[in-house]
Amino acid sequence: MPTERRIAKFRRVLANRQPDLTVVCENIHDPHNVSAILRTCDAAGVLQVHLLYTEEAFPELGKKSSASAKKWIDTIKFRNPRDLRQHLKDRGFTIYATHLGHRSVSIYEIDWTKPSAIIVGNEHRGVSDEALAIADANVYIPMFGMVESLNVSVATAVILYEAVRQRLQEGRYPNPDLPNDWIEALLKDWLER
Repeated sequence: MPTERRIAKFRRVLANRQPDLTVVCENIHDPHNVSAILRTCDAAGVLQVHLLYTEEAFPELGKKSSASAKKWIDTIKFRNPRDLRQHLKDRGFTIYATHLGHRSVSIYEIDWTKPSAIIVGNEHRGVSDEALAIADANVYIPMFGMVESLNVSVATAVILYEAVRQRLQEGRYPNPDLPNDWIEALLKDWLER
């Protein structure tokens, strides 16, 4: 039986969740990278992570590298990019793919306070053409060194924390849009985990 202190922590964490901010992991090969992404998502208040795996097997996620974050982040699996797009669009998300191209926009030019889904891709291939096709826009992280990319879990953290910064400025932590009955329903679920 959870203590009152533990229940109070659950309520506090749930009150900070951001259901309109999500990450899509596309064909990320290393499960440690996916686990690190889940850990960052939990820290940033992300409620769900979408796994789009069209070429790779869905990752086996261990407790060690995620520090048990997988217990508190719901993962939704997809094999078809079009199905994922429909799922996200039905929920009002703008879809951003991390991709460096001539029409890509800096992450600092995006309004992350709006419903946003961020597609991050495979460690070697990046975001696939199929996933780029479902995105509304491409974003990049400004970099000034010789190396032109970051580790996928680091890149995800950089982007999420720009979203956190913007949402903090707008007073979204705790999230004023979350109804109390929504928090209580999730609390009941979390108490059973």
